Amino acid sequence: MKHYEVEILDAKTKDKLCFLDKVEPNATIGEIKSMFHKSHPQWYPARQSIRLDPKGKSLKDEDVLQHLPVGTTATFYFRDLGAQISWVTVFLTEYTGPLVIYLMFYFRVPFIYAPKYDFTTSKHWVVHLACMCHSFHYVKRLLETLFVHRFSHGTMPLRNIFKNCTYYWGFAAWMAYYINHPLYTPPIYGEQQIRLALILFLFCQIGNFSIHIALRNLRPPGSKTRKIPYPTKNPFTWIFLLVSCPNYTYELGSWLGFTLMTQCLPVAFFTLVGFIQMTVWAKGKHRSYLKEFRDYPPLRSPILPFIL
Repeated sequence: MKHYEVEILDAKTKDKLCFLDKVEPNATIGEIKSMFHKSHPQWYPARQSIRLDPKGKSLKDEDVLQHLPVGTTATFYFRDLGAQISWVTVFLTEYTGPLVIYLMFYFRVPFIYAPKYDFTTSKHWVVHLACMCHSFHYVKRLLETLFVHRFSHGTMPLRNIFKNCTYYWGFAAWMAYYINHPLYTPPIYGEQQIRLALILFLFCQIGNFSIHIALRNLRPPGSKTRKIPYPTKNPFTWIFLLVSCPNYTYELGSWLGFTLMTQCLPVAFFTLVGFIQMTVWAKGKHRSYLKEFRDYPPLRSPILPFIL
């Protein structure tokens, strides 16, 4: 059996960082990263980007050496991805913040509103309902992070946690300030509007959870294999017939319901910004599905059926 020699160069300077002798042909990029880590302890595997070209795409950890377009002396280029943090840690942090922050405004802790309003409660039942819905949403997200989601990538750059938390925590504070304000006024169409909004919110929360379960069941534990998601026996998943990312569709519906329920401008703005971001993600995932699967259903749109 022939063995490979592997040299790893710095992608920026082209300096030789590491030379590995007698590497097995069936060695994966993940294993090469571990070997590289032994000679450079400061660059743990999750921090490494190994590529065939200095400006090329990162190779996947599961890529096998003998299946790559390299000779028996293989040259790879290394780029430092920076400090990494696990997806689970990021999600737990960014979702716990809004839950706690919103409740601080709901209970009107001191130094938020005028002192005479400290620890008072709103006279409008929609304010209490909104707090329950907001809390339910983020408790659901936390539980899904712990028990439902399976992440294809274990880590993300550490700097992302600051960006993500600024977004989620900042919007939660902005929304909560106005919804729980002593001068808040209920929606113009009263109970009918609130009840309709609650139905939409709960329907979409159940739908979102159903899609997350369906996506989880597509990927066995510890696997990174990707399959085309199809509708299951659960009616909430039938939207897969028309949309590639129905989890985002239902997420949008939930926040539209919350906007209708509270009739609050910051909530509407949060919904709009979230919709723009989810559309970007959905289009990217839709493109990758089309690229990866030749038999991908042609009728599907990224996020909104027949529209977007």
